[in-house]
Amino acid sequence: MTSYCKSTQRGMTLLEMMIALAIVAIVAIFVIPSAQTIITQNRIVAEVNETSAVMQFARNHAIDEQVQTVFCPSQDFQQCVTDWNQPKMVFADLDADGVRDDNEEILAATGRVSDQNVVTGPGALLRFLPNGSAVAAGTVLFCHDSLEASYARALFLTLQGRVRSSQDSNNDGVYEDLGGTALTCT
Repeated sequence: MTSYCKSTQRGMTLLEMMIALAIVAIVAIFVIPSAQTIITQNRIVAEVNETSAVMQFARNHAIDEQVQTVFCPSQDFQQCVTDWNQPKMVFADLDADGVRDDNEEILAATGRVSDQNVVTGPGALLRFLPNGSAVAAGTVLFCHDSLEASYARALFLTLQGRVRSSQDSNNDGVYEDLGGTALTCT
């Protein structure tokens, strides 16, 4: 007697596959925009945190070494420029002229701002005096290239040399400046 092995084939019908693809497409429609928002916000927050850390380092160096210290954007790490999308550098300004000379080494630096973000700042440089105070108060504003206010973040340098981050104090999804006015990107 010969026995035959009956095999059963398992798989999906065309209808089952179409239903599965429709479900995946519906989920993707809702998840991808949310993920993009999270990625954009995280990129801006990372740049804010990096800039804040280097600004605070500049202030601490001025206090510790009792020397005027400069924090500024620079294309070539030689001269300060007004384009805050460029990398930033910190150097001890030994002759207090606001220009990095050959004998003034770079103490810290950041990378260039992401191409999707736009950063504006107060002129060409921020100066910290040996007592830790700033020569002038200033705001560094971080925006997404879409210019949506919900992405705007800022760092505020006070005359005392303190670096403060913007907050969303009223929980409306838009961060405010130190006076409570909503940040805008223009």
